[in-house]
Amino acid sequence: MYYIQEADKPKALAKLFNIIQLEGDKLILPISKEEKIESKKAEKLAIKTKKILDKANSKKIIISQAIQKQEEYTNLLQSYEFDMIQGRWLFEALSCQALEYLLEKRNKKKEETRVTILINELSENMLANLKILAKQYKRVSIITNHREKFRQIEKQILEQEGIIITIGNNKKKGLSKAELILNVDFPTELINQYNIYENAIIINLRGNVKIGKKRFNGININDYEITFKNTDGFDYDKETKYKKYEIYEGQINKKQPYQEIIKQLKKDNVKVTKLKGKNTNI
Repeated sequence: MYYIQEADKPKALAKLFNIIQLEGDKLILPISKEEKIESKKAEKLAIKTKKILDKANSKKIIISQAIQKQEEYTNLLQSYEFDMIQGRWLFEALSCQALEYLLEKRNKKKEETRVTILINELSENMLANLKILAKQYKRVSIITNHREKFRQIEKQILEQEGIIITIGNNKKKGLSKAELILNVDFPTELINQYNIYENAIIINLRGNVKIGKKRFNGININDYEITFKNTDGFDYDKETKYKKYEIYEGQINKKQPYQEIIKQLKKDNVKVTKLKGKNTNI
């Protein structure tokens, strides 16, 4: 895995010839934190980045917060099919904990709370989380465009464990009274087709979701923060230029069974410490 970041003080020669420095597991681009690079430079840097990573036989990368703003460069890296760690897989793995954190901050109990889940594609990890939520919360409802698929899952898997959920897709009523919404994979254009309760709290696991409803006065959460125990491998750059959840996700073997992942999270004492909305943090 490699980290890609800006230079603190890019040298003139490096900027002129688009020279990328390789220092250990870090690729340092010849641009500053405040600089906005033009299209031609973005393309040249992306091609050179690909050559370095191909030579190193590495597909997994983490982009610094400053470089993430260079959209043309990062889009090109995505087109090269690099595994760009962004912390979204980890947010899904931590979704039960994120809800617990939220309820603790709002002084509410699980057994008195209803959760509405927006989801179209159900991963094995999210199925495990769904089972946990359905057993712990007062009521769990699913809003999906694939009702028949989820009804089959309900009959084949959930009913065997005595788990009861509500499945629907009513755009007028489905979210009109939903106070707590866990949005797994609905993008902005889809979620805004629904009537959303004006004071709802929405946790968007994929991030970058904007609520366009004029009457919406709730909290729309697109980001989060964590702490974890093992930070011995951090140097100054990693502490300041990258998000902790990206670094932690990059260390996880995602192919292992979900229960092993949960054990690893507990072993490393991974804790959600903040949920970040547009104008409000929890």
